[in-house]
Amino acid sequence: MIKKSVFIIALFFSFSVFAQKMNVLFIAVDDLKPLLGCYGISEIKSPNIDRLAKSGTVFLNNHCQQAVCSPSRASLMFGLRPDKTKVWDLKTPVRTATKNDKTVAQQFKENGYEAVAFGKIFHISMADKGHDSKSWSISYSKVNVSNYPKETGEPFGGHFQNPVLKEKMTEFYEKQISEGKKPGKARGNTLAKMKVSTEMLDVSDEAYGDGQIANNAVEMIDQLANKEKPFFIAVGFKKPHLPFVAPKKYWDLYNRDKIELANWQKKPEGAPDFAMHSWGELKSYSDIKPNILPSGILNDTKQRELIHGYMAAVSYTDAQIGKLLDELEKQGVADNTIIVLWGDHGWHLGDHGIWCKHSNFEQATHSPLIFSAPGTKAGNKNSSPTEFVDIFPTLCDLAEIGTPDNLDGVSLKPILTGEKTKVKDFAISQYPRGPRMGYSLRNERYRYTAWFEIDYRKGEKATSENLIAEELYDYKTDYDETVNHADEKSYKKIKKDLAGKLMGFLKN
Repeated sequence: MIKKSVFIIALFFSFSVFAQKMNVLFIAVDDLKPLLGCYGISEIKSPNIDRLAKSGTVFLNNHCQQAVCSPSRASLMFGLRPDKTKVWDLKTPVRTATKNDKTVAQQFKENGYEAVAFGKIFHISMADKGHDSKSWSISYSKVNVSNYPKETGEPFGGHFQNPVLKEKMTEFYEKQISEGKKPGKARGNTLAKMKVSTEMLDVSDEAYGDGQIANNAVEMIDQLANKEKPFFIAVGFKKPHLPFVAPKKYWDLYNRDKIELANWQKKPEGAPDFAMHSWGELKSYSDIKPNILPSGILNDTKQRELIHGYMAAVSYTDAQIGKLLDELEKQGVADNTIIVLWGDHGWHLGDHGIWCKHSNFEQATHSPLIFSAPGTKAGNKNSSPTEFVDIFPTLCDLAEIGTPDNLDGVSLKPILTGEKTKVKDFAISQYPRGPRMGYSLRNERYRYTAWFEIDYRKGEKATSENLIAEELYDYKTDYDETVNHADEKSYKKIKKDLAGKLMGFLKN
């Protein structure tokens, strides 16, 4: 009788341990700002992301570490700020300063998880051919395959399905090949000359890359669900990144005539010129420069087309995310899976007269972050400051696998469970401008940005001696950042407090 009781206890213990090994679905969305229903934007159609939000926590005041793809993703994946990863641009390989550091996926892989990635998790060209081979237990190249519909074939350059445009691009590409250009160079030259910012065609979801990514990820969930080893499946969708291409049915969700343009399309009064940028990423598209007015902003027609395209691309990607959520439910593992969804940074849609990311303004750093996990609160919305370096420790904490001691973030689990409403006082973003680095502190109400003239690549530290400009924005009175309050007497005490906190942070 005693032996039988011991056996039952041991069996129960083994099942309990197995049950504690929760799966992870790690969803990245390229250039996704918090333009979502769950963030209070009723005009946007994002039913699947909103469904995820209802099952977990939406972080309303979350910020990226640097508002451009590769630095943001490297920082998030390693749990380290850009000044530690040394990735501040789109040219530096992600393992430059982190050869001995672990990514969050690698941490899970080394703790018994099947780790696999689809689409864009790192900036594609800045990782090795295996998309950072150390991070994955299943080959990236073997699972990222394409099966485009016969009626459309593969999109040119990974983006365009318009048959007329594809024919012109193909002719130009083949001409360059005949002249001795290498395929990569010929493709790049073709896109540089002919790419357009939007495309609306009556095609299936699978005609574009994100539909392929979703199908591959669904198949992997089917393969790995309910196996002895838990999974860490990372799925990186590429829209709403430019160009804004999506099947027509997603464009049809919106009335372009009713789209509102940004209220403030000028530089903030009193802000330094280098806080701005010339949105060269968008200007690289062939249909943009002809639509720029003498004032330097886009005409209203083109603005509405771009915003319409962005919204359509968001809804298209939302539908692909729905396929993943549906598959978790189909396989019966939804209740045993931690889900985190993030967009790598925000995106300017004409505010301040600029587009794309690449700034320390709210529309660039403010990024969506949603967690849903077993044992946490559902339908929770939290407005305390959080940031992307917090994702790594939070996932480890939720999965109970142990957290590396070198990470820059903190676990958000106390917020997810309802134990706390706040785990930090501010979030820190940064952005370089030539020989300058701007560090931006965001709390519940204010943003304080300090610009330093330093050789950050050589490790020169920001100090009061090399401070060259300051910005201060009050989102309670001026959400559009129309005025820099840094030199106003009425904000003197607030600026001193925030500046002290930022300098204290930078000394550590």
